Amino acid sequence: MGRHRPAGAGGFEDDLQVAYTTHMPSLKWIASEGRPRVFPVFKQITSIGSAATNDITISSEGITEFQAQIVFDGREFNLVEMDSSGKLLINGKKKRRGKIYHNDKLRLGSANLVFSIYDEFVSGPNFDEETLPMQAELAGMVKLSDFNQRLMQLDSLPEQLRTLLDAVIEVTDAQKGFVILLRDGEPEVTIARNVDGQELNAGISELSDSILKRVVEARRPIIVSDAMHDAQFRTAESVINLQLSSVMCAPLIARGQLLGLIYVGNDDVISLFDDSSLNVLTIFAGQASLILQNALLLDEVSTDRERMARALADKRFGEIIGSCKSLTDMFRKIGKVATTDISVLITGETGTGKELIARELHRNSRRKQGPFIVVNCGAIPENLMESELFGHVRGAFTGAVATRKGKFQLAHEGTLFLDEIGEMPLGLQVKLLRALQERVVIKIGDTKPERVDIRVLAATNRNLEQEIDSGNFREDLFYRLNVVNLHVPPLRERGDDVAVLAKFLLKKYADEYGSTVRGFTPNAIIAIRKYEWPGNVRQLENRLKKAIVLCEKSLVGPEDLDLLGETSKPIESLSTAREEFTRRYILEVLEQNGGNRTKTARDLDVDPRTIFRYLERETNARSPKTVEE
Repeated sequence: MGRHRPAGAGGFEDDLQVAYTTHMPSLKWIASEGRPRVFPVFKQITSIGSAATNDITISSEGITEFQAQIVFDGREFNLVEMDSSGKLLINGKKKRRGKIYHNDKLRLGSANLVFSIYDEFVSGPNFDEETLPMQAELAGMVKLSDFNQRLMQLDSLPEQLRTLLDAVIEVTDAQKGFVILLRDGEPEVTIARNVDGQELNAGISELSDSILKRVVEARRPIIVSDAMHDAQFRTAESVINLQLSSVMCAPLIARGQLLGLIYVGNDDVISLFDDSSLNVLTIFAGQASLILQNALLLDEVSTDRERMARALADKRFGEIIGSCKSLTDMFRKIGKVATTDISVLITGETGTGKELIARELHRNSRRKQGPFIVVNCGAIPENLMESELFGHVRGAFTGAVATRKGKFQLAHEGTLFLDEIGEMPLGLQVKLLRALQERVVIKIGDTKPERVDIRVLAATNRNLEQEIDSGNFREDLFYRLNVVNLHVPPLRERGDDVAVLAKFLLKKYADEYGSTVRGFTPNAIIAIRKYEWPGNVRQLENRLKKAIVLCEKSLVGPEDLDLLGETSKPIESLSTAREEFTRRYILEVLEQNGGNRTKTARDLDVDPRTIFRYLERETNARSPKTVEE
């Protein structure tokens, strides 16, 4: 960096003292008379005005003493107005501040100027040889801006690394370069190229252990300007094997983590690196570290997604994800009953995914080509429920302006799913029972029966046996619906399924919402596993949606899921735990026996009153409570 040649003698205006040809930003003043004057822009902040103390002095009508500044932020150039009494235009538009690009036309007062990023013949009284190192660094930062734009357009990590190394070799005038990444703490040459962009076969064994070790330990860049005569490094393997005369190495650090190193070398004794070369390499390494970290994270996330996809293959049944024993037992039941027309009652707490079970039963049945019709019995007013189920003819009641089919007719040759069946009024349960028995329905206001070919699935979060005892549900309808019972376990009883499900849902909704969220922090996974999830999968799903939309980081933490204040289930005494196990086991056997209490008591070798006692406790425990939907 910083190499130059003096201009030929004899031929410039009186005010031109020194001239050099170099690649650097400049501002060209196109005066009304005489040849244009070109001013170098070699500082991070370059002042423009009529006063002689400015970096660029322009004596023209309408220009104030200190009118504007060109500010370079490491990536882009901005023209900033300092004195509003003067006139400032960028490409014909009046602005107080704006980005400027190559060949943009500027106007300050009556002076017309053109901004150039490179390839200008720079001259003028403000340009002298002492500024060359600074100019070289700024030229490197300009190339860094171009490099950033190119790098952002590339998707794969290898392409980004090759582009990074080519840019570093170009900007430092190196002849060889290496990108070294740390794999499990060990350095590994990932990309090795020469100045012509050709791949090199050099491995880590050919690079200097002493130079790499010093950079890794100190986490600071190092330069060996004249390696062949450096007492400490002239015996280094890279200096000998690669015939390097000059070496630089800089660490790639992002958020305190050492990702790798950039190692460049020269074998030309007249092209030895200097401090300005190291400064440019350090700037490149700092910017590249951030981009590299994102690329490595995306590469890791991609690998993790592939791993998760392979893992899900063994933990998935259609749209249902899980591998706990109770769930896999239910999957086996689904496989057996799906191909029949047998009625199935799906039970489980709110938010456990009962409708997904119903859809899987339909999807695996011979009726899968037919319709899947859902009726939410708890969401339809009682006076409209009969019309919703069986339809009506025009004029059957006030507001019946047209004949309309009911859900039974719409589900013909398909599946009818009665969700929240426990909410159905008693009066309608009689008509529903008749329709299920006879497979015949009559529209309200009509006398003509219609035969329907349907399979009926039902679901509830209530204990229907207790509802029968309370007189809120018909026992004959219960047995008609509950030929086979499928109980969906709550999320808190599904072990590690909750973490697998959370990762799956996070990916699903991050992709759907176009979010940059890519995973969970370790503490978030711990919090997810510990929380009881009273609202089950629906609650988990809703909290994840909220976190994905509001989270400003790439990883979701427990605070994003509102789990910081949540506590895990308290430790219970052994007698309490034993009592809870007994309760669950009795209910499980009762479920297996289709609700037959006498047979359950006989199988468990207990007094039938024991079964009734636990059922009574279950009834008292199921007091209404609010859950997150």
